[in-house]
Amino acid sequence: MKSSLRPAIVFLIAISVMTGVIYPAVVTAVGKAVFSDEATGSFIEKNGKVVGSALIGQQFDDPKYFWGRLSATGPNPYNAQSSSGSNLGPTNPALSDEVKGRLAALHDADPTNTAPVPVDLVTSSGSGLDPHITPAAAAYQAPRVAKARGVSLDQVTEIITTNTEGRQFGIFGEARVNVLKMNLALDDLKPAR
Repeated sequence: MKSSLRPAIVFLIAISVMTGVIYPAVVTAVGKAVFSDEATGSFIEKNGKVVGSALIGQQFDDPKYFWGRLSATGPNPYNAQSSSGSNLGPTNPALSDEVKGRLAALHDADPTNTAPVPVDLVTSSGSGLDPHITPAAAAYQAPRVAKARGVSLDQVTEIITTNTEGRQFGIFGEARVNVLKMNLALDDLKPAR
């Protein structure tokens, strides 16, 4: 019995050290070396204070800011501890109610905008944390943002253009714009004269 118990205990300790200490340390070191910004949270600072992350969306509902995608993490939006999609199918009445509610909010914030609403402004992302919207969704909101801030539409459009990121590695996904970065740039704008 002792002869088989000792190797089992040694194996347990060895595997615990390898998978619980060595492997996480190596993965963390490689992550920090290769993806240093992402591995440390991709925090965005303003005036020396962390205001958010480039990887996790935030709730914006003031008309003077760009609004991001809806968050499926409930009850608190953009809660990274409960990241998941809503799993609502196209025939689910809850999805229809969510879309109608967001359409009403967009219309109330800018009743003169008659352009078609981009789908990413009325649906949540797969993770519920997406910090990006499409350039079309940003362009849809630009007149409202410009009017609410008292700046020119050209100034707001320039912020969208400057912050538009292309496809990942030039082939994956679609062009996108980080909502937090655009909103921080808006806060630095001077009103049009």
